[in-house]
Amino acid sequence: MSSIVKWEPFEDLVSLRDAMDRLFEESFIRPRTWLVPFEGGLAVDVYETDDNVVVEAALPGVKPEDIEISITGDVLTIKGETKDEKEVKAENYIRRERRYGSFCRSVSLPAGLDGDKAEAEFEHGVLKLTIPKTEEVKPKVIKVKAKK
Repeated sequence: MSSIVKWEPFEDLVSLRDAMDRLFEESFIRPRTWLVPFEGGLAVDVYETDDNVVVEAALPGVKPEDIEISITGDVLTIKGETKDEKEVKAENYIRRERRYGSFCRSVSLPAGLDGDKAEAEFEHGVLKLTIPKTEEVKPKVIKVKAKK
């Protein structure tokens, strides 16, 4: 059975004040993530395997000797510097979007990692950091025995 509902034409209209409040809140208090550039300009992927946590970061144009990696507690910090090696005068640029200078990115890691045994590889502009898990946090398989 359906019921009849009275239509209120002005119910769906939002007052100008409500619209301005929502605009202010979304822009300044809780900015949308697609409007905010990622932290420090360094994008990272963090994923987990059975034995390790792996962090990958794209660092095009950065030399391995210009990268500094540290783990303090459960926080991984990647620092580095991109240098502009070309000698082009500023007035000759039509567009300049690549960023030069120092960068720093800190990422919280899950607990139970052995930072002393971490290994870092740098190939084709991608930094791959592998951090092994401690034995306490590795998944354990328990076999079920059937009783006769």
